[in-house]
Amino acid sequence: MFSEEAFDLLDDFGLSKKLVAQLRERVFGKMLDEAQMQQLLGQIFPDPSKGKIRWTRIMEAAAIAAYHQQTDFPVVEVLLSDGALQFKLLTREQALCWVHDGRNYKKLHPVVPVHGEKLDEFRSKYWDYFRNLSEFGENSPHEEAEALSANFDQLFSTKTGYPALDERIAKSKDKKSELSMVLKHPELPLHNNDAELGARARVRKRDVSLHTMTEDGTKANDTFLTIV
Repeated sequence: MFSEEAFDLLDDFGLSKKLVAQLRERVFGKMLDEAQMQQLLGQIFPDPSKGKIRWTRIMEAAAIAAYHQQTDFPVVEVLLSDGALQFKLLTREQALCWVHDGRNYKKLHPVVPVHGEKLDEFRSKYWDYFRNLSEFGENSPHEEAEALSANFDQLFSTKTGYPALDERIAKSKDKKSELSMVLKHPELPLHNNDAELGARARVRKRDVSLHTMTEDGTKANDTFLTIV
C-alpha cells in the first residue's frame, strides 16, 4: 500500500528524493499485489543487483503500510519482542523482553575480582527491580508507575567503574521506553519466553536437520510440527 505512511517510511529509510518522487507519481494511493509490485520494481530497477537495498526498503515500507491499513485482522498496536530489527516498525509501539536484555549482563566475563563483585551486585539489583515491575498491574495506582519509572532511572544511572558493565547499563537505559512499556500497558508480560518455547520444537528440528531439500519436504515438516 503506497499511502502517506509508506512515503514517510521511505523518507526515514533515506531513499533519494528523486526516487520517492518517481514512486509517488506512479503509485501514490494504490494497493499492489505481489505480481504488480515485482513489475513496478523491475521497471524502476532494470538491474536488481544495483538497487537491492532500495528494492527491499520499498517492499518493507509498502508492506508495513498495507498491514496497518488492512481490516481482515486486528492490527497489533504494541509488540513484545527480543529487539530483533525486523519487528521495529511493524507496530506503533515496541516492548522489549527483560530476559533477553538480562542475558547481556550474563555475557560479561570480568577478569578483575572487584569487577566481578560489581557485576554480581548490579545483576542482583537488576532482578530485584524486575520482580517489583512484575507486580505492577492494571489496578496499580498512578503513583506506583511514577515511582517505578524513577527507580528505573536511578538503577540504570549506576556507575560502577567497570567500563564494560557501565556501557551495558547505559544501553539498557537507552531502551527505557521499551523496557518499561508495562507501565503504559499493564496487560503486557515482561518477557517473551512463551513465544520462545512455542518455537523451540522448530529450532531443535533445524539444529538436527539444518533444512529441507524440497518444497514437499518443507510442507511435510511444517505439517507434523503443527500437529505436535
